[in-house]
Amino acid sequence: MDNNLLSSLPMGFGMALAANAEAMDSFAKLSDEQKKKVLDGAGHIRSKLEMRNYVNQIAEGGMM
Repeated sequence: MDNNLLSSLPMGFGMALAANAEAMDSFAKLSDEQKKKVLDGAGHIRSKLEMRNYVNQIAEGGMM
């Protein structure tokens, strides 16, 4: 993954992703363009519960 994408990783997203191994694996398999779209969406999330649900969608394949 491009280092610029890693530097833009929202902290809450990273923490939620780290807590969900299936989502982390699914995120890792996305193209850089898909990862950028996911990160852009994560940047608009304002609550822990909403972020957890967002990350769960990645695990379920809802972001592909």
